[in-house]
Order: sequence, then structure tokens, then C-alpha cells
Amino acid sequence: MDICDIDPKDQIEELRARMGQAIIGQRDVIDRLLIGLLANGNLLVEGLPGLAKTRAIKALAKNLEVDFSRIQFTPDLLPSDVTGTEVLYQSAGSSEFRFAPGPIFANIVLADEINRAPAKVQAALLEAMEERQVTVAGKTHEMEPLFMVMATQNPIEQEGTYPLPEAQMDRFLMHVNITYPPVEDEVEVIRLVRGEEIAAMQPETDGPQAAQSANIPQSAVFAARRQIGGIHVSAAIERYMADLVNATRIPEQYGEDLHRWIEVGASPRASLALDRCSRTHAWLSGRDYVDPEDVQAILPDVLRHRLGLTFEAQGEGVTPDHVTAEIVKQVALT
Repeated sequence: MDICDIDPKDQIEELRARMGQAIIGQRDVIDRLLIGLLANGNLLVEGLPGLAKTRAIKALAKNLEVDFSRIQFTPDLLPSDVTGTEVLYQSAGSSEFRFAPGPIFANIVLADEINRAPAKVQAALLEAMEERQVTVAGKTHEMEPLFMVMATQNPIEQEGTYPLPEAQMDRFLMHVNITYPPVEDEVEVIRLVRGEEIAAMQPETDGPQAAQSANIPQSAVFAARRQIGGIHVSAAIERYMADLVNATRIPEQYGEDLHRWIEVGASPRASLALDRCSRTHAWLSGRDYVDPEDVQAILPDVLRHRLGLTFEAQGEGVTPDHVTAEIVKQVALT
């Protein structure tokens, strides 16, 4: 059977399984990457060095029929290094400017260590992320229909970094945290990487190479998005999502702790992201409706980068995840 004739849910499950073979012990991270892809949003992936942030994103792109581009952000990067520039071409006595696309013109763009680039380079991503277009020399260039930015950042290194401004953080659909794997999974990681190293050293003449499975077509992603658009969200769930986000703006009405912890609440973009991600989470779970568990499961990733905490909260070691957990406790489903 042609892979294009398979149900999109089966194709996405195949993509999830393939990513699981390359990324051990990070099922939640894989699901968040898939949710970002299917919800048509951009992701900020944060974790300590060596926790397979880049590997996870590459595993997603490797198994899809997409153009993949990686941008290594550094302090000396220029906006034109990201977006592209006009180049003068001369031929047969005539000359003209032509646009030379930058690495942002791909389906999946890995912005590695985005917080190492200065503000003007970070700002160059804003139009592409939000408007799905780039303007260079007064001309607008459209991005591909399937386009997403997956940015990584290191949470512990501050020297030589430029923290992302709130306006840019809000453009990311979710902020995904990658943590240390359990010891049992780390043993599997050792075996996996060892096997890859051995396989890479084997000469091609040792035997016939196994036929590589066809990549998942882009049409499966668009078909899945259409199905997700039909996921039912009841009026009660809609109000629940709005109440959760609104609690970040009026924390004094939901307990003394939240009042002490939250300085700046989330914008309406958080409600929109929560709706899109909750529907996608429900679809991946095999349901045609959103229930409170979908909303609660995805809420930390939606709010993690949208909450401004007070100095008191930071001094007490309170994280956005602590705040989100308290909001879930205090906000009732009506």
C-alpha cells in the first residue's frame, strides 16, 4: 500500500514510533514536538547540554519529507545570515539584483542556542515566525506552507547570551523542557549510540543495506491538521481554558501564594495556544473531543514562558511549573 493512502493518524503514529527509536526515554518531548508540528506553531526547547535537544528535532525532520535547516546562533551573526539578502548578478553587460534565500527558508528550521544571538538577529525571526514571510529590500517572500521554527537554548549559561524579550517568547506556541532521563533509559541510550557508531563504521560492501522506509509525506501533516480542526471543544472546556489563563492576571483572587508569585500574567495568545494544543493532544490520544486532562497536560508548556514571576517567587525557588500546578488546584471546571 502506498504510504500516502494510509490514514493520517496511522502515519503520525509511525512518525512517533520512529522518533522513539532515536530518542530513548523522552516520550513527553516527542509528543510535544509532534503537537507543535500538528498545531502549526513554533517551539522553544530548553535543557542542559547533552540532553538530545538537537537530536530530537533532527529525528523529527529526518522522518518527514521536509527541507531541514540548522542555524547555529552566535554573537556575531547578522540578520541577513538568517533571512537571506539581495545579491547583484552581472551577465552579458547587464546586471540585476536577485534574492538569495537564507537558511530560514526551509520547512523545519532548527535555531540552535537562540539566546546567543543579539537582539537584531532574534528580531529577524519574528516576521517569519508570526507572519510566515520575510521582507528583504522592500520585497516580501512567502515561507513554505509547512514551516516551523524549533529554537533551543541553554538555561544555565548567561555569559555571552541575550535573553529573549517577552514579545518574542510569546511567539512560541510552547516552551518544552528536557530533563535528565532515568538511569534505566540512560543505559538504553548508551547501547543505542554504541550501535549507531558500529553501524557507521561498517563498510558498504559488508552486505546489502536494509531498504530505508519511506518518509512520512507532508500531506499526512496537513490531513491531520484538518482532522484536529474538527475536534469537539465543549463550552465548559472553553471556559475552563479561559479561566486558567485569566487566573494568571488576577492571582489575588486565587490565593495568597499566586498573588505573591505572579507579577505579569499571560496574554490571549496563551488561550489560543491552549486551545490548539489541547485539541492536538486529544487527537493524539485517539479522542474526538477535548477533556480536562488534555488541557491540564499541556498547560505547563503553554504557560512556562508566558508568566512573569516576582522577585519573591524567584528567591523562594518557585518555578513557572509550580505556579501552573497551583493554578490547576485553584481553578475549578464549571
